Amino acid sequence: MAEFSRIGLIGRPGSDRALYSLKRLIRFLNDCGVSVVLEEQTAQSLPGHTLDTCNNETLGKSCDLVIVVGGDGSLLGAARALAKYNVPLLGVNRGRLGFLTDITPDVIEEKVGEVISGKYMMETRFLLDTSVTRKGALVGGGDALNDVVIHPGRFIRMIEFELYIDGQFVYSQRSDGLIISTPTGSTAYALSGGGPIMHPKLDAIVIVPMNPHTLSSRPIVIDGSSEIKILVGEHNSAYPHVTCDGQNHVVTNPGDEIHIHKKPHKLHLIHPLNHNFYETCRTKLGWGSHLGE
Repeated sequence: MAEFSRIGLIGRPGSDRALYSLKRLIRFLNDCGVSVVLEEQTAQSLPGHTLDTCNNETLGKSCDLVIVVGGDGSLLGAARALAKYNVPLLGVNRGRLGFLTDITPDVIEEKVGEVISGKYMMETRFLLDTSVTRKGALVGGGDALNDVVIHPGRFIRMIEFELYIDGQFVYSQRSDGLIISTPTGSTAYALSGGGPIMHPKLDAIVIVPMNPHTLSSRPIVIDGSSEIKILVGEHNSAYPHVTCDGQNHVVTNPGDEIHIHKKPHKLHLIHPLNHNFYETCRTKLGWGSHLGE
């Protein structure tokens, strides 16, 4: 129990289901003698509480573990904010899919109890760092645990760009855009775009074209340490948007460069001991079970 003596809690804003699970979790952790601290926005959903509150920076620096109660989107946001502090994250699923938040509400006390008693498994996931430059000057950027998406924005128009990997020209393309995904994000938007499912342990990045104007353009899996550059075409009528995990948005101009590479800080993600990636895929994606069942 000493390993996780101070635990931070983050809850999905505006969710009654997440709020109910948060209250259960707080009661359980208090009964276990664990010091509990609330992320400041989460604390606003719990009027009358007597717990310490703090911002993400203090949460990352002072806690031994942060538990996120919500959906995968909530955990993505926590990962982007906290990965640089090396604090491990544990997810309680109060969303829909739950690839990352893998503790179900009905077993909160059981599974969180196992984790704080040392019965858990930990894995690392890498994030992507994105920057947009215009004539050599930085104009925006962001971090992504799932994916970086280049798309035309509000209006559906094909965009033109050139792709470079480690300084080598790969191709020029006209399409609806491009998805650059980590293994974590391979079961998200990239999967919907026809990309492969990648095991989370892989050190790889997948590049998935979105409705390319050619039948020969297919997803490419590259080394996770690759340096990716996308040059926005000079003759685009649209101004492509760059979106990180569906949150951070940068609008580009013709001639801008988009640079993407792995971040040095990794997310430390905790799972219960019975966690199985393939079982998660079977459950969440509707894969078949054993023959005859």
